[in-house]
Amino acid sequence: MKKRIAIFASGSGSNAQKLMEHFKRSNEIEISLVLTNNAEAYVLQRADNFEIPTHIFDKNEFYKTDEVVDLLKNLEIDFIVLAGFLWLIPKSLIHAYPGRIVNIHPAILPKFGGKGMYGDHVHNAVMAAGETEGGITIHYVDENYDEGEYIYQARYRIDKNDNLEMVKFKGQQLEHQHYPRIVETIVKKIKK
Repeated sequence: MKKRIAIFASGSGSNAQKLMEHFKRSNEIEISLVLTNNAEAYVLQRADNFEIPTHIFDKNEFYKTDEVVDLLKNLEIDFIVLAGFLWLIPKSLIHAYPGRIVNIHPAILPKFGGKGMYGDHVHNAVMAAGETEGGITIHYVDENYDEGEYIYQARYRIDKNDNLEMVKFKGQQLEHQHYPRIVETIVKKIKK
């Protein structure tokens, strides 16, 4: 029986797309559900292109009910991957999936992490600080933004002439290269 992944995303979903592509032909792992807090998120179209079911939820459903946890349990989801998901994960979900939720952050943590540090906010902060390296951190999710145990980090060089788009591009290249592979390694180790 395949291990089942749910992806949480809030926006475009380029990392979600890479995960869908990566696991499309896997005999061991499948993307079984894509969840979002944004009814306009392009990730919904990406999921539809791969014929993966989706679920849209609001703050009340996510934080004040067990509906999302119940949905995941009913679908026998084994693992959760955050791919550009902007809300803090509630304790109920962390307790339901201990050590089974991962996130990717577009910087080398612990620098440039925390509430409000996502997407361009991170890249702009890295550039404003005059950093000569940017990078990514794949980490487990706990009850705080970007504080879970690190799993993998990769770096890229920031040249003095790089603008925001170039820095973003370099970071996304690393994300797309490493996230599916790291997720696969972790999921293969978990017990069904």
